[in-house]
Amino acid sequence: MAAAAAKASGLLVQRPVTFVTGNAKKLEEVRAILGQSIPFQSLKLDLPELQGEPEEISKEKARLAAIQVNGPVLVEDTCLCFNALKGLPGMCKWFLQKIGHEGLNNLLMAYEDKSAYALCAFSFALGPDTEPITFLGKTLGKIIPPRGPTDFGWDPIFQPDGYEQTYAEMPKEEKNKISHRYKALEMVKSHFAEAGYNFQTNR
Repeated sequence: MAAAAAKASGLLVQRPVTFVTGNAKKLEEVRAILGQSIPFQSLKLDLPELQGEPEEISKEKARLAAIQVNGPVLVEDTCLCFNALKGLPGMCKWFLQKIGHEGLNNLLMAYEDKSAYALCAFSFALGPDTEPITFLGKTLGKIIPPRGPTDFGWDPIFQPDGYEQTYAEMPKEEKNKISHRYKALEMVKSHFAEAGYNFQTNR
């Protein structure tokens, strides 16, 4: 069913996509990156906090959200992964809430390897009866002591490769050209363009 949806040309979708998030900063970035390319609205839903690989978490969240919304949904799962710890902490939102930026740095204190990657998984489902399609974006970098504003997750401790600034220090326009979220959303945009969905936006 998902394959058919992905190949559909000119498929009429009854309403705009619902992007599921309660994070204002995340919504701000998504709006900046997508612009007018995809008609969407945002909605905060209480979805269960799932465990597993980001792609599977994102897909399952999309399935659950599509049932609640009864329409097209876009959901995201994002994590920061330390190479020295074989991809942990992964579920970084909860690590960050418990131990903060300093604690995340301390996880790597015993390791020479401070390299890491930011991973973003977006999943799109046309509705409750369709299999979600997932798009992965990854940005390589390293973990450093926090620098810059501390109002958006782990941005102050992640310095992308090729830059002397952390995500938090970078101008928003610059971050939105190289971030893991940008890379995943570029694939989302490409999929929508190729699929040729026609959204009714006047309902």
